[in-house]
Amino acid sequence: MSERTQLNDRHSYILRTTIQHYIATAEPVGSKTLVQEYNLNISSATIRSTMGKLEKAGLLYQPHTSAGRIPSDSGYRMYVDRLLAPDANLGRQVEDLLDRQLKADVGNLENLLQRAAHFLASLSGYIALITLPQNPNNTLSHLQLVRVSSKQVMLIIVTDSYHTESVLIESPQCLDRSAEIDEEAKQQELQILSNFLNSKLKGHSLADISTLNWQELDREFQKYADFLQTLLKELDRLAQPSSSTPIMVRGVSEALRQPEFSQLEQVQMLLHLLEVEQKSLFPLIFSLPSLNRKKSKVSVRIGTENPLNPMKICTLISANYYQNELAIGSVGIIGPTRMPYESSIILVESAADYISESLS
Repeated sequence: MSERTQLNDRHSYILRTTIQHYIATAEPVGSKTLVQEYNLNISSATIRSTMGKLEKAGLLYQPHTSAGRIPSDSGYRMYVDRLLAPDANLGRQVEDLLDRQLKADVGNLENLLQRAAHFLASLSGYIALITLPQNPNNTLSHLQLVRVSSKQVMLIIVTDSYHTESVLIESPQCLDRSAEIDEEAKQQELQILSNFLNSKLKGHSLADISTLNWQELDREFQKYADFLQTLLKELDRLAQPSSSTPIMVRGVSEALRQPEFSQLEQVQMLLHLLEVEQKSLFPLIFSLPSLNRKKSKVSVRIGTENPLNPMKICTLISANYYQNELAIGSVGIIGPTRMPYESSIILVESAADYISESLS
């Protein structure tokens, strides 16, 4: 068990107050500051000792030898996961604000999303991101398997909106092993399999296909079980959100006034990501929830938890919004890792819930 998981009440309290003070001031925090600001009934020496243990656990660090300490990404993660207490009153206040400011736009989705983005940016002081909705209603109209070589089969799907996708996958092993069967007979077997799959899948949305109970497959198709798993993975991949969907971005100029964005190169990289490389940013903001389609919780990516270099000094908080229990978009904010996590999480969660309720 790591030191991080062995924090006692005093360690937790010192970590919480250190993070809260740093979030408020952007200044490294020393033991005397905590004694003076928080009226702690413990000595500066005891606080220094505790902060030293938190530093050894990787939760705090000193930017300079003579300076106080500031939270690490791991410290913020501990704070978010274990030390935040939900504030129901703040949640209700945000919901009331959303209702007053966005109610008039409920009937117009584009206006609603634009106003929600402005709301998030102005209230948080950070960069607000909202993905435009994916089409949740595309259903499978037709599926076809075509043998293109001895080792490959082409999967072709057509949706009810006449959108066509195709992908090459490995041929079923049982066909490859049947040397005595000619190519025409093998294509006929694939046609039988295509007909079977059409009977099972036609009319289902692409997003829901991966949730079907495939244990009910007819016995005569059990020899295709491995191939069907590969095919279903491809169908699930095709159902994933399109990263070409534009992302609404608001509040950039205000957020860049934060001291963490003082270096020109960092700002340029972040602006390039927001303006030019949205395709790379999209999967971090919006991903489909687990197969049970339950609403996902707020996602918090802190600093180095973000895989993109421009984001490694940032925190991204995001939550999906839904239409009829299906995730079709996401709401998020980007700011420095030094952000008021409690209010920021409530803002994003409340905005996503409000948009979901409006769409439903």
